Amino acid sequence: MREKPDHYTERAKQQGYLARSVFKLEELDRRFGVLKDASSVLDLGAAPGSWTQYVLRTQPAARVVAVDFASIKLPEETANLTVLNDDIFSPELLEHLREIGPFDVVLSDAAPSTTGNRGLDAARSASLAEMVLEIARHTLAERGKLAVKIFQGGDERELLKELRSEFPSARACKPRACRKDSVETYLLAFR
Repeated sequence: MREKPDHYTERAKQQGYLARSVFKLEELDRRFGVLKDASSVLDLGAAPGSWTQYVLRTQPAARVVAVDFASIKLPEETANLTVLNDDIFSPELLEHLREIGPFDVVLSDAAPSTTGNRGLDAARSASLAEMVLEIARHTLAERGKLAVKIFQGGDERELLKELRSEFPSARACKPRACRKDSVETYLLAFR
């Protein structure tokens, strides 16, 4: 059972964000400059939409494409946002993103539906992260940046090793806004 709302949940509500996860992206951006100079951003697994909101608020001129099979209903409207209701594993989606890319930043806070089986959940999370990396390979701009969530306890070390072989800079980071009992961490890779 999920803990009662914490100060991140309350802050998100006060600031009009759809979820507390916004503060994870805020920290990644503040510490590592994930969104610095971004004019085009792809947010994969974007629902409920707090990361998309953050990008739109901090990079108001950026073109943002948010993708999720769940609906995304942002409280604010913007002309530079495209929402695609699709599955990130869809080959048609990859082709469409290649056509409308490249993107300066590819983000993903996507998580699988959890089962309670840590090994299975970690494997599903790794599969999502690997698909995000595959999309990034085809859509990321020459000097692009990638930030993707993955659950610990599975293939996160292997994926980080893969990122280090493909990007000049890659690292893992667990933002303070992650709940203490959370197994999530974020992999960052910069070209």
